[in-house]
Amino acid sequence: MQKVQALVLPLVLSSCFISSVYGQPSPNVQKRISQAIANAAKSSSIDYTAFVNPYIGTDNFGDVCPGASIPFGMAKFSTDMTGYAPAGYVTDPTQFVRGLSPLHDSGTGSSLGTYGNFEIMPLLCPGGFNTCTTKLAARQRLRKNNTDDASPGYFALTLNNNIKMEATATRRAGLERFTFPSGSKPYFVLDLANDLPASFAGGQLTIDPNKGRVTIGGSWGSSFGPGRFNYKAFACYDLLDGGNQKLSEFGVWTGDSVGLDAKGLGQTHLNLSVNLIGGVYESGALFSFDNKPETVNIRVGVSFRSEDQACANAESEVGSSTFEEIQAQAKALWQEKLSKIEIDVPNTPANVTEMLYSSLYRASLTPNNATGETQGVFANTTSFYFDSLYCSWDTFRTFYPLMALHSPVEFAQIVDNYIDGWRKNGWMPECRANNLPGWTQGGSSADNIVSHFAVNYHNEASRLGIDLNELYAALVTDAEVNPPEWNIQGRQANVYNQFGFVPFAVLDVSSTGRQTREGSRTLEYAFEDFGIRQVAQLLGKTDDVAKYTQRSLSYRNVWNPDIVSDGFKGFSQKRFSNGTFSFQDPINCSPKDKNDTRSCSLQGNNINGFYESSSWEYSWYAPHDTAHLIELMGGNDTFVKRLDHFFSAGYYAAGNEPSFQTPIGYHYANQPAKSVDSVRQAVFENFDITPAGLPGNDDQAAMATFLSFHLLGLYPVPSTTQLLVVSPFTPKYTIHNSFLNVSTTVTTVNFDPKSVQKTIPRGTAAYVKSVTVNGVPSASRCHLDFYDTFRLGGEVVITLTSDKSEANDCLGSLPESISTGGFSKAR
Repeated sequence: MQKVQALVLPLVLSSCFISSVYGQPSPNVQKRISQAIANAAKSSSIDYTAFVNPYIGTDNFGDVCPGASIPFGMAKFSTDMTGYAPAGYVTDPTQFVRGLSPLHDSGTGSSLGTYGNFEIMPLLCPGGFNTCTTKLAARQRLRKNNTDDASPGYFALTLNNNIKMEATATRRAGLERFTFPSGSKPYFVLDLANDLPASFAGGQLTIDPNKGRVTIGGSWGSSFGPGRFNYKAFACYDLLDGGNQKLSEFGVWTGDSVGLDAKGLGQTHLNLSVNLIGGVYESGALFSFDNKPETVNIRVGVSFRSEDQACANAESEVGSSTFEEIQAQAKALWQEKLSKIEIDVPNTPANVTEMLYSSLYRASLTPNNATGETQGVFANTTSFYFDSLYCSWDTFRTFYPLMALHSPVEFAQIVDNYIDGWRKNGWMPECRANNLPGWTQGGSSADNIVSHFAVNYHNEASRLGIDLNELYAALVTDAEVNPPEWNIQGRQANVYNQFGFVPFAVLDVSSTGRQTREGSRTLEYAFEDFGIRQVAQLLGKTDDVAKYTQRSLSYRNVWNPDIVSDGFKGFSQKRFSNGTFSFQDPINCSPKDKNDTRSCSLQGNNINGFYESSSWEYSWYAPHDTAHLIELMGGNDTFVKRLDHFFSAGYYAAGNEPSFQTPIGYHYANQPAKSVDSVRQAVFENFDITPAGLPGNDDQAAMATFLSFHLLGLYPVPSTTQLLVVSPFTPKYTIHNSFLNVSTTVTTVNFDPKSVQKTIPRGTAAYVKSVTVNGVPSASRCHLDFYDTFRLGGEVVITLTSDKSEANDCLGSLPESISTGGFSKAR
């Protein structure tokens, strides 16, 4: 998505620089990370969690949640802030803390915010129970500057009244710890109704003073989908810490914004519907503790099934474990996940180490593993269930291809989840949010996710629990069957299949959807058809291979060769059903568009024809057939000049997924050295190790994995086994695949840390001279294949040279394209 670019920074960032700009987080976070990286050279066992900065992306609209979580955890404990804070937390020290809550998403583009249910806020109430500030506006407080802290599995924040809040997590539960000023009586307000998008649709709360337990359940609305849909969520708060704490007062409260502020001491139940006449209606529990303890421990369980299940989750996953024990378990899970990619830390620039492991961390924060916590049509499913698929359009390009290199088990579980969507709903999900259907963006992008799994792991699919014939049936349904409403799943398949493109202003009598994005949907549908073609080829379905190969070329049907912009001819444009083009300036919706009120997203008045993009950007989009795209643009020389102009003129948007392949696009014109320069520039103009270190929101770690591939010197072609090769930012790394029981080490010969900056100094080795795989020269120094490398394990050696001219040739085959006979057989 198009976002403001991040600050350009040098290789090493001092913590004093960070603290002088941001009031949060604590400077100690960066100091601790820098020290851990420096100490790695002296350690025999490396703690990879120590290199993670959870605060990258918590500013500049990065929408990252730095809260306590385990890999793919359903529970993510973080504070919720006022203002624009979709993930709950933001670094902005002028924003107020609303409370600490256990449900969040990370890196989503939902401006409304997601989850934030069941906020708890510690209070000081010197005047007693009835004087406590329970309503949102009354209870919110600023933080103490430079005190926020987080690491994998841990989150902490100190309010400006010196109450410290900490949290650690399991998959569906966690522990909260609150430290109060000495001599004060701890009070807590626990919220029933408020969530981040203010979507409460009714619920109940019960206090059991004998058990010291508060149970909550209710319905809330989607953060990125139709407002008429609601989901259910439940929580269980255990207050007695195994008998070490004793309740003093307890009761309930209600309030609104125009004077209602009522408290019921001793009352134990609320049962409230949504306020249908309108207005904000707030409610919750209020309680305190005897004996003025400085530290209060609260155990929390969450569920999407029931209050009883929420309590059972807390009992089974936390039990009587201490805060430190749960934190250590969470850290161990993160260490196992992060150590799947081990780099040569002592000889890698420190900021690269921090960017890489922070990115790998975010790449395992979501989607949220809610297996066993299903509702609606998925209730009691025997399949895996993952929520927060934000969105498949964002993640198919780099998120799942990176997972394919090291975590096929988790990849297969998520693929099973997609197929189960087809079983239960009739189509695979596109953007499920809050257990509800979300908006489609490019079409049925799940097709490219499950296709990527199939082409890389078809030999192991059965062992991984995936039936390829069922997977293929789900793909064909997406391609051939119109859903009742393609706003939320599937494609507008009938008109696309009839015309070979999605027509503008077409009569469609069989399905409903917002008649926009005709250009970009055509381009995405075509690439989705390529994914189906790839699986048909695996399964020996010859007729379908021909059919979907032809359909994958439909991107050509929206190419208008007569459009000229900035002296370059030929751009993608939307078309009427009679074949005529509907002219839209290719600059519209680009970073250079001077009309800042133009609708470019899902709005009904987006007439541009593209989703969150310009024609300047989307016209590069044919990952499976870039060779023919080069012909359409006028040949290699014109293609390279046009790509140069795309970057220099400011059309490139690193934070927007359709731009992802463009920095490495020079490979297809046989100028791979230019790709090396372009990738360096893309990284250092858009990413760094500060809270503003992402080019806008992380898009469920799409940005994190885009960056990870660049740092590793690779780039994937989705729905294929092909990996394009550039210049790694580290001298050596190993990727472990425990399911295949193989490890692949990539060694960068002649690595020079001076090359790891925006502009490579003249005479510095940075360009690919040769590539060998297990001692055998590669057939091309521009690309590798998963089946020859990461599936088998072994040694890949990338030798670098400072001679850019010598390196500016693939010395073998170019990356594959359909039109030049590429992808002709399944591996």
